[in-house]
Amino acid sequence: MLTLPNMLTLSRIVAIPLLAFLLWWPGWENGYLAAFVLYCAMAITDYFDGMLARSSGAVSKLGIFLDPIADKIMVAAVILVLAAQNVLRGPYVGDMHVIAGLIILMREIAVSGLREFLGGLQVSVPVSRLAKWKTTFQLVALGSLILGEGLPGWTLMIGTVDANVPHTVGLVTLWAAAVLTVVTGWDYLRVGLKHMD
Repeated sequence: MLTLPNMLTLSRIVAIPLLAFLLWWPGWENGYLAAFVLYCAMAITDYFDGMLARSSGAVSKLGIFLDPIADKIMVAAVILVLAAQNVLRGPYVGDMHVIAGLIILMREIAVSGLREFLGGLQVSVPVSRLAKWKTTFQLVALGSLILGEGLPGWTLMIGTVDANVPHTVGLVTLWAAAVLTVVTGWDYLRVGLKHMD
């Protein structure tokens, strides 16, 4: 049975192709602004579907299955499209910022595999507080990178570089998310290793 939290989660999955389409056209500022609004709505539903499910006692197996998948697909889609459109570029290091995106994607795949393995052993791995911070930095980073493309005039001189403020915030928080991704990924791996012979 589809509950309201499950419908919110499914709405995020259904909206991902539209989000990718809006991000696909470099220089289309209105498209990126629309993508930013859609991305924020998706992030908000991510918060509310879990909160609603817990508060109403409507936590379901379908929701437990779909929620992390919706999050990972959204993050992967945004990182891949932004990398393809050269948005993950910045002063001094050029496109090396793509490495932060790769670290995040690799961790998401590894942790998903680890959770599947541990699920077969009926071992649950709770989400840590640090992992929630990682998710917050990740959401802020991707949202800021999208907003920076929608508002190219929001610039500030940083040293000798004319930097777009939201884009710069996005790159900094993307690296912060990547660092937290490595730390939390290692924490999950340590738990998993205890159950491997």
